[in-house]
Amino acid sequence: MVEQKPIECWMTDMDGVLVREGSIVPGADTLLSRLREKGVPFLVLTNNSIHTPRDLRYRLQATGLDVPEESIWTSALATAAFLSEQRPQGSAYVIGEAGLTTALHDVGYVITDRNPDYVVLGETRTYSFSSIATAMRLVEQGSRFVATNPDATGPSPEGILPATGSVAAMISKATGVDPYFVGKPNPLMMRAALNRLGAHSESTVMIGDRMDTDILAGLEAGMRTVLVLTGITRESEIDRFPFRPSRVVPSVADLIDDV
Repeated sequence: MVEQKPIECWMTDMDGVLVREGSIVPGADTLLSRLREKGVPFLVLTNNSIHTPRDLRYRLQATGLDVPEESIWTSALATAAFLSEQRPQGSAYVIGEAGLTTALHDVGYVITDRNPDYVVLGETRTYSFSSIATAMRLVEQGSRFVATNPDATGPSPEGILPATGSVAAMISKATGVDPYFVGKPNPLMMRAALNRLGAHSESTVMIGDRMDTDILAGLEAGMRTVLVLTGITRESEIDRFPFRPSRVVPSVADLIDDV
C-alpha cells in the first residue's frame, strides 16, 4: 500500500458539520480553535451563495464559532474566480443575492441584462418569475449559462425550498441549454480552494456530511475524506453509493485529536 502523507491542511463543509439548524455542533469550536492554535491552514466551504464571507463570519460568530473571513470559501467566490479566469472583465446577468453579486464585482465583472457574456444563477430566497424569464431569453439568445451549485432544495423551518438546481432545471427545460455547475460536487471548487490554501490534495482532508456533494467532491479532487453523521447522509445510506469516504465518524468532535 502507498503510505499516506501527513495531513497538513483541512477543509470542512459548514451546514451539517460545524452548525446544524442554527446551533453549533458540539466539538466544532474546539476543532477550529485547535487548528488556529497550531497554525494549520483550513477553509470552511459552503455551496450556499447567498452570503458574503463577512456575513457568514458574523452568522457563525452568533453560534459561537470564530472563523476569519479569509477562511471561508463559497460557491459564489468559486464561480467568480472561474468566470474571471475564463473571460476576464466580463459581464453577467445575475440571479442571486449579495454573496454572488459582490464576488462578481470584486473580480471586475459588470452586471447587466444587455447582451451579457453569462447568465449566472445562484441562491436566493426571492426567485421572481420575471428574472427567470429574462434569464431564459438571454440564454436562448446566446449568453453562456453558469450556476453556482446543483443543490435542488434548501432547508427552512416550514420544509424544503427550491434551490439553484431546481431553478436551473426550469431554465434548461425551456432553452435546451444545461448550465455549468461550479460548486460541489464539481472538483473545480475544491481545486480552487486548494490553490487558495497553497495546499496539495494528498495532504489535505475534506470533512462533509453529504456523500453526493462533499465526499464526492473531495474524492474527485484527490483528497482524503471524512463523513460525519451530524447532517444529511445517514450511516445506513453509505453503502448505496459506489464510492466510500476514507473515514466515517459520528461528528467533528471525533477529529479533534487528529489535529
